Amino acid sequence: MNTLSPNITARRKSSMLRRGWSGLEAVLDWLQAPALLAARLYVAYVFFASGLESLRSWDATLYLYESEFHVPVLPPHVAAVMGTAGEVLLPPLLLLGLFGRFGALGLFVVNAVALLSYLYALQPPAIMFHVIWGILLAVVALGGPGRWSVDHLRERAGRS
Repeated sequence: MNTLSPNITARRKSSMLRRGWSGLEAVLDWLQAPALLAARLYVAYVFFASGLESLRSWDATLYLYESEFHVPVLPPHVAAVMGTAGEVLLPPLLLLGLFGRFGALGLFVVNAVALLSYLYALQPPAIMFHVIWGILLAVVALGGPGRWSVDHLRERAGRS
């Protein structure tokens, strides 16, 4: 009887660990939707606010693209219009999760171009912000905007 007792105890512990892990996975699965929404909200706010500031100070924006930002291939005025348009038009898509992957990929490109065009002048903390935004955008682009999104609602309605 003593030889069976350790096996029974080990199985009970294993069963408790499996139940505990399953419970933790359920909580993490539930937290995925609000976490993705928070990431989308944060990045959308940052880029939209930047785009609005570019529109408010258009002369300064043009000056920056002519003298500071060195966007390869594009003339400064075209780069200013495209960058500002991306910062204003893509964040609402990302925030709502409406064509969320498209919005995330578009902002990922805007972020990458901004970082590469101005890298020589940025301090490490500013570079880190761009890296964080890029990671959050890549997560949404790769995994989708999550259950709390218009894309998810459209997908569910299509299945009905």
